[in-house]
Amino acid sequence: MSDVTRNTATPLTTRFGDEIYALFRIVFGSMLAMYGLQKLGFLGGNAAVLGSWPYGIAGPLEVVLGVMICVGFFARGAAFIASGEMAVAYFYTHFPKAVLPVENNGQPAVLLCFGFLLISVYGSGIWGVDSLRSLAVRKPVPGY
Repeated sequence: MSDVTRNTATPLTTRFGDEIYALFRIVFGSMLAMYGLQKLGFLGGNAAVLGSWPYGIAGPLEVVLGVMICVGFFARGAAFIASGEMAVAYFYTHFPKAVLPVENNGQPAVLLCFGFLLISVYGSGIWGVDSLRSLAVRKPVPGY
């Protein structure tokens, strides 16, 4: 097949990669916030005593970190902490029951852990407060 007849359209992931990543960040942040709200007694969950280990600490932490990741506010740091929290959740809650996540119902914790690790590497991307903050910092001051 010659170069002239070959389809040269770019794949959707190339054309809309930034938007897809932003949706990924928003969905993962929202999921974490919803898990946290359940631990606080909302969305059909049972309220844990604030400050009690582990759910009374994890609930508020997940709500705050989830919202920060969702809106892209200090997303790298928030996602790194959330990734660590999900690793602790897996090894504290799920791993003692069985080794494999499919045996101990730890799949959400593992998937969230590595999703947040990815976000901690790439940051907020577009559609995030961090991208707006970086634009404000780079904006040249008139007259200088």
